[in-house]
Parts: sequence; C-alpha cells; structure tokens
Amino acid sequence: MALTTLTIRVANPGSLETAEPVELLVDSGAIYSVVPGAVLERLGIKPLTNEQFRLTDGSQISCRKGVAIFKYQDRIGGADVIFGEPNNGQLLGAFTLEALGLVLDPLRRELRPLPMVLSWSSPAAPSR
Repeated sequence: MALTTLTIRVANPGSLETAEPVELLVDSGAIYSVVPGAVLERLGIKPLTNEQFRLTDGSQISCRKGVAIFKYQDRIGGADVIFGEPNNGQLLGAFTLEALGLVLDPLRRELRPLPMVLSWSSPAAPSR
C-alpha cells in the first residue's frame, strides 16, 4: 500500500504570520493530527489538556493536546493537535482533513475537496 505524505504549514491561532512547514503522513483513520511537540512549542502553542489514548498493545498513554492552525495550498483550518514526542510518528488526522475541507481518496491516495454540506434548507420560495 502506498503512503501519502504532505507538507503542511502549522501556525499558532494567535499568530498566523508565524508558521512552520511540517511533513505529515495522511492517516484518515486517526482522529487527531500529531505534530512534534518541539515545533508546537516554538510556535507558542500551549497544551490545553491531556488526552488518554489506548495503544495497539493495550497499554494506555497520556498525551498533551492543544489547538493549531493548518495551512495547505489555499486552504486553512483549525483543529486539535497532539504534541508528539521524539519517538512518535507525525500524522495528519481526520479532524484536520475536515477542517481543511479535504478527504483522502483511498484508491488514488490523493486529497480531494470534501463536499461541504450545511444542514439547513434555504428559505421557502414566495408563494404566488
């Protein structure tokens, strides 16, 4: 199976001008994106909470979680982000993909625009 990686610019929500490019593996099965903690700290992004995760071996870990701005081409969106440790992989997860309005085409391994749908109807047409 081919892997899809992207270079995404990551920024602090309070300072959009300062951003760092980070190469991330697209993992549409992961909820959160994982960015090296050192990068997030350099950008001034602070952890808001600790999140508990279960690993594939059954053990549990606690990870710091914050919020970052992600930029890819002409798209920008904010999403929760996990502060990665040196031995963690760097992932682009589903929340970030959705925030960017993108979806992974699993056959072509390419990003495609996500159909954006709002769940309300337009005003009724005036009756005649």
